[in-house]
Amino acid sequence: MSRKEAYEKKLKAQLDEWGKEIEKLKLKADKAKAEQQLKYYKVLEELKAKQKTAAKKFQELKDTGEDAWEDLKAGIEKAWSALGEAVKAAVSKFK
Repeated sequence: MSRKEAYEKKLKAQLDEWGKEIEKLKLKADKAKAEQQLKYYKVLEELKAKQKTAAKKFQELKDTGEDAWEDLKAGIEKAWSALGEAVKAAVSKFK
């Protein structure tokens, strides 16, 4: 397995894990009282936007050749960091 393939595998696993967390948060939001639902749905919209950005960066990585993928790494790390922090913040808000 190449370094790129290992990196893709790691990112895919993290993206899948965050997707599951976001789905759990959506279920909590659906069960919340009406006044809290609006706050929760706003947070979920922000999470989904960050998730979409991260997924786009992941696809760019997959589409990039073995020689050029390192050039994308900084942008990918930034998107991953933003999504990771947003998921953590949302989980703490939904408790």
